[in-house]
Amino acid sequence: RLFENRMAELEYGEGAVAFSSGMAAISSVLFSLLKPRDNLIVHRTLYGSSYNVANNLLSQYDIKSKIVDLTNIEELKDSIDENTRVIYFETPSNPDLSIIDIKRVVEIAKDNKIKVVVDNTFASPYFQNPLQLGADVVVHSATKYLSGHGDVVGGVAIAKDIDYIHYLKFEYMCEFGGVMSPFNAWLLLRGLKTLGLRMRQHEKNAVEVAKFLQNHPKVKKVLYPGLEDFPNYSIAQEQMKGFGAMISFEVDGDIETGKKFVEGVQLAKLAVSLGDCETLIEFPAAMTHRGYPREKLKQFGLTESMIRISVGLEDYKDIIEDLDQALAKI
Repeated sequence: RLFENRMAELEYGEGAVAFSSGMAAISSVLFSLLKPRDNLIVHRTLYGSSYNVANNLLSQYDIKSKIVDLTNIEELKDSIDENTRVIYFETPSNPDLSIIDIKRVVEIAKDNKIKVVVDNTFASPYFQNPLQLGADVVVHSATKYLSGHGDVVGGVAIAKDIDYIHYLKFEYMCEFGGVMSPFNAWLLLRGLKTLGLRMRQHEKNAVEVAKFLQNHPKVKKVLYPGLEDFPNYSIAQEQMKGFGAMISFEVDGDIETGKKFVEGVQLAKLAVSLGDCETLIEFPAAMTHRGYPREKLKQFGLTESMIRISVGLEDYKDIIEDLDQALAKI
């Protein structure tokens, strides 16, 4: 309960429900808001497991998902029909860091009596507060920045509607059994004490790393919301207090080139998670997003040579030196 109350405060909500994992939170929220013959709209890039829930699991319950580029407001408008009940997205999104205009999406959703659910894991409540921008529910994988130490698995959902929070807790969290343990809640409360300090240093390091990658001859493209040429940079400036520490980039080569790069790092750790003190690096096409159809990666804004980095708290010069030596091997 202490962790739930603290998260409600940080996200400017009236209540929160703690879950045993981020996917327990996301799945429970989606199931709680949808019923057979409803439609769900999701952004084209999502965490791999969220994509599978939206596009494979929910379809077994006669719930249709529409994959939409939510950075294109006209495309969103065109995809809404009389059965659309929920719009679900991450911003920044995983792994292409898409910035979605929360206020604009909310305006369209309210006009059509649609609920808006935002995964705020990448930004954290320190850098972004979707409930203040009109979203109905915010979800987090607490495993990531909320913990900050890579030693907890947890999730949380926050809303301003306290009746919905009670419904989510007692009809879904309790009955599905995705209950957070007291010890994990204690560890998360510990992590929250340093959230602001950590996020500021994460971002400071990320800016330096993004600049380095932008100027490297073996890097074709860098995706980081803090770069002025990044799509929707102005929206990120408006709705975020900082740009976070997640960076994706494309190496000059194919899937084998990408594998060789991630296997060549020495300081960074090859891992699918993010938000730890240590710098973590992963290969979306072969790891977190392996469930996406290979032939449709470009359609979803992904490529086989895309690398995702969760920039840690080490000295940024050490991080850059590690990336530089790994790039020299490809």
